[in-house]
Amino acid sequence: MDTLDTIIIPRTRDLGDGFEVRRALPAVERRMVGPFVFLDQMGPTLLKPGAGLDVRPHPHIGLATVTWLLEGEILHRDSLGSVQPIRPGEVNWMTAGRGIVHSERSDATQRRQQSSLFGLQCWVALPQADEECEPDFTHLKPGELPGIDAGGARAVLVAGSYLGLQSPLPTRSPMFYMELVLQAHARFGMPAEYDEQALYIVSGEVDLGPDGVHGAGQLLVTRAGAALTLQAGPAGATVMLLGGEPMDGPRHLAWNFVSSRAERIEQAKRDWLEQRFAPVAGDPEFIPLPDNLRPVDYP
Repeated sequence: MDTLDTIIIPRTRDLGDGFEVRRALPAVERRMVGPFVFLDQMGPTLLKPGAGLDVRPHPHIGLATVTWLLEGEILHRDSLGSVQPIRPGEVNWMTAGRGIVHSERSDATQRRQQSSLFGLQCWVALPQADEECEPDFTHLKPGELPGIDAGGARAVLVAGSYLGLQSPLPTRSPMFYMELVLQAHARFGMPAEYDEQALYIVSGEVDLGPDGVHGAGQLLVTRAGAALTLQAGPAGATVMLLGGEPMDGPRHLAWNFVSSRAERIEQAKRDWLEQRFAPVAGDPEFIPLPDNLRPVDYP
């Protein structure tokens, strides 16, 4: 392959009631892309009346979460007191730092009707100097995110900096996360601005020339320094572009905890078991620590 280093086909997990997620990161083939240590595609799925999304209150340390929806609505609550619905075109960026707890659920209105849900959630590892920073939550509306619209391609920069654009989200390391929507047969150039870059095909298919045609549900990691041009198929395509500079050392991951120090994860596990994390107001449900929880190292 001229421009691609790795092709990852995400594994699928059923979370119940027919709600599936595709986990592209971490994978055996690749643990991280820049600071991105986790990438899940949620849905697409239809939730029946009376049903809904229920991601119960759970803790994080050492990372930032970014939620981006293409369909549906989710109500975010956290231990800072944030209560924020998120809808397509908006972004939730939650910096866990030394520790935060949050839940993501369908609200009462969504549960009374059939509703769709389709989106992505990523975890971004924090630099070592910021792993114990104060937790924070930021929500931005569509008009607050910079973008490009030309030649049948519409790009919205969700986080970081890329193509001369700068997102106002409080990122803490060199990175980018961009939604790209291509009309039928439209082309888009992806320059190599960072050492580690990838594209996740959300829908449709893209033609990478010598590196072939690739369909939805694939994470394509590019070679270092390789620029490429994407061309959408006859149905168009939606693609998330992401990446950044390599992290400042290895990371450990266990459950919802990410840290450069394995002993810090052990402390977070004890803190959760002994309920030393701040609770989520209005959503007091407690979930136990998973059994046999062992860290996964990120080289």
